[in-house]
Amino acid sequence: MDATASMDVESGRNGGDRKGFYQDLVLAYKTLGVVFGGLVTSPLYVYPSMNLTNPTEDDYLGIYSIMFWTLTLIGVVKYICIALNADHHGEGGTFAMYSLLCQHANIGILPSKKIYTVEENLVPTRPVLTGRPSRLRRFIERSIVARRLLLLTAILGMCMLIGDGILTPAISVLSAIDGLRGPFPSVSKPVVESLSAVILIGLFLLQKYGTSKVSFMFSPIMAAWTFTTPIIGVYSIWRYYPGIFKAMSPHYIVRFFMTNRKRGWQLLGGTVLCITGAEAMFADLGHFSKRSIQIAFLSSIYPSLVLTYAGQTAYLINNVDDFSDGFYKFVPRPVYWPTFIVATLAAIVASQSLISATFSVIKQSVALDYFPRVRVVHTSKHKEGEVYSPEINYLLMLLCVGVIVGFGDGKDIGNAFGVVVILVMFITTILLSLVMLIIWGTHVVLVALYFVPFLILEGAYVSAVCTKILRGGWLPFAVSLVMALVMFGWYYGRKRKAEYEMDNKVTLERLGELLAGPDVHRVPGLCFFYSNMQEWFTPVLAQYIKSTRSLHRVTVFLTLRYLLEAKVDAKDRIAVRQFGPRGVYGCTIQYGYADPLDDEEDDLAGQVVRALREHIEREAAPSAAEEAAQLEEAWAAGVVHVRGKTRFHVGRDTGFFDRVLLGFYEFLHGTCRSALPALRIPLQQRVDIGMLYQA
Repeated sequence: MDATASMDVESGRNGGDRKGFYQDLVLAYKTLGVVFGGLVTSPLYVYPSMNLTNPTEDDYLGIYSIMFWTLTLIGVVKYICIALNADHHGEGGTFAMYSLLCQHANIGILPSKKIYTVEENLVPTRPVLTGRPSRLRRFIERSIVARRLLLLTAILGMCMLIGDGILTPAISVLSAIDGLRGPFPSVSKPVVESLSAVILIGLFLLQKYGTSKVSFMFSPIMAAWTFTTPIIGVYSIWRYYPGIFKAMSPHYIVRFFMTNRKRGWQLLGGTVLCITGAEAMFADLGHFSKRSIQIAFLSSIYPSLVLTYAGQTAYLINNVDDFSDGFYKFVPRPVYWPTFIVATLAAIVASQSLISATFSVIKQSVALDYFPRVRVVHTSKHKEGEVYSPEINYLLMLLCVGVIVGFGDGKDIGNAFGVVVILVMFITTILLSLVMLIIWGTHVVLVALYFVPFLILEGAYVSAVCTKILRGGWLPFAVSLVMALVMFGWYYGRKRKAEYEMDNKVTLERLGELLAGPDVHRVPGLCFFYSNMQEWFTPVLAQYIKSTRSLHRVTVFLTLRYLLEAKVDAKDRIAVRQFGPRGVYGCTIQYGYADPLDDEEDDLAGQVVRALREHIEREAAPSAAEEAAQLEEAWAAGVVHVRGKTRFHVGRDTGFFDRVLLGFYEFLHGTCRSALPALRIPLQQRVDIGMLYQA
C-alpha cells in the first residue's frame, strides 16, 4: 500500500471515529430523557422517605457519606465499569444476562437450539472463555435444581424490574406535585394525588410515539434539571455548610452506625433510594449504546447527584427538622416556582426510564416463550431494541394510578420502592458474577473482589428494606408473585404441550401411510403448516389429513424458532430441508429475541418461497427442474396457512396440580394474541384445525 492510500485509510478511520463519537454524544444527550430520569430525580424523595428522629449533624454527615459511596460503588464501579460490558448483542437486563449464560453453557431449560457456536465470531464485548469448563459451569449443567434456580432468579429479577416500572412513576410524580403544599397549605393530599394521576395518564398515552421521539422531547427538560439542581446545591453548600465534602471519608459511616446501631441500619431503607433507577442504565441498553450511557453518567448525572445531595445535606444540618420536605425546603425562595415546574416535568421524565426498560424485558420474555404473547411494536427502524407494547403500557398505567390512589403517602410508596430497587441490583450482582466466571473466564480472586464487597453492601440494604415489607414493601412482592405465576403457568403449559406432541408425533413412515390412503388426494396450491417440531410432524397433521382427506401438492412445515441470541444474521435466518414424500419440505425460521418479526421487506410466504427456490437450485437433483416448476405452479395456485388450535382435555383422572396449572394456561392462551398476525398473514389465508390434547 502506498503512502497516499495509507493516508486515505487513516483519514477514513479517523473520520469514522469522529462520526461515531458525535453519534455517541447525541445518544448521550438522549439518554437524559429516558435512561437517567429515575436516578437523577431521586433527591425529590430520598430524605422525605426516611423516618428520622431528632437527627444531629453527625447523623446527616453519615447519611451523606453512605449515599456518596453507594452512588460511587454501585453507579460507577458496578454498572458503568462492569455491568454494561455484560450485554447480549447490545441488549441488557437480567434476562439478557441469563440468555448470555445459556448461549455459552448448557444451562438453559428452553427448547431453543443455538445457531452460533463458540468458534464463530460473535463479536462479544468481552473475551469468551473457550477452554475447559469451570467446576461451577459443570455443576450447574449437571444439576437440574441449579438450572431451575438460575431461571427463577432471572425471572424474579425481571418481575422486580417491572415492579420498579410501576413504582418509579408513582413516587416521582407524587413527590414533585407535593411541592404545591409548601406555598399553598390548603392544597389537600387528594388534590395532589388526583393531579399526579392525571399527569401519569398523559405520560402513558405518549408511549406509543416511541423512545426516540419521547427522549427528544424530554431530554431538554432533564438537561435543565440535571444542571440546575447542582447549582442550587453549590449555593446551599456555600451558604449553610462549606465543609460538607469531608463526609466523603468513610469513617463518618462507621461513626454513624456506632452511634445509631439498629436505627442506623433501619435508615438504610431510605438511603438506598439514592441509587433508584441505576438498573435502567443496564436494562435500557438496547435503546442506546454502552458508550453513550457511560458518557452521560460520568459527565453529568454522577456529579449532579453528588452536588445536589451535598447541598440538601448542608441545608438540613442547619435545619435538622426539615427532612420531611428535604428537597423543596432547600430551594431558595426566588427560584422556588421555576424549580417546582422543572421538578414536575423532570418527575414525568423520570418515569420514562423504567417504562422503557419494562417494554424491553417483556419483549425478551415473549420472544423466548416465557410470557403470554402481547403486541410488541418496534418504534424505530434503526434501533431494534426500541419497542412498545400497548397492553403492557395500559396495564402499567392502571397499576401506577392504583398505587397513587391506594397508598397516597409517599413514605409508604418509598418503603415499597426500596425493596424492589435493591433486590433487582442484588440479582444483577449474582448473575454478573456467573457471567465473569462462566463466560469471561475471570480469575476467581478477581470475581471475589467484586462479589464479596457488593454482597456485603447490597446484602445490608436487602436486610434493611425487608423490615418494611408490612409497611408498603409487600407491593412489589405481590406484583412479582403474580408476574412469576403468569410466567410459570405459561411455561408449564408450553412444556406439557411439547411433551404431548413428542409422544404423539407423526413420523415420515406414518405420513406415508396417511397419504397412501385411497381417499386422500394431493390438491393444488402451497400450504404452510405451522409446527413446533423440526424432525417430525405435529399430531395435528394426522387430524388435518383425516378431516380434509387431502394434502397440498407443496406443503412446507414451518417452525418459528426463537433463539437465546439477541439477533440472528439474515443469511442464517431460514433453513430449508426436504422430507421423503414428494413436495413436502421442512423450513425453520430462526429469530433472536431482539429481531422484529413484522419489519421485513418481504412477507413471510415470499421469503420462504425464495429460500425454497435457492434450496432446489443448490441441490441440483435430476428432478430439480420438475420440483421448481411444481413450486411455481403451487405458488400461483394460492397460499394457505394451517395452524393447530390445540387445547388440553382435563379429565376427572387428571391430578389437582395439572388441573389448576393447565386450566390457568388455557385461560392465558385464550386471552393472549395469536402469533400469526405479527407475521402479516392475511386472515383469508388462515385455516385453524382444532384438536384436544390429553392432559
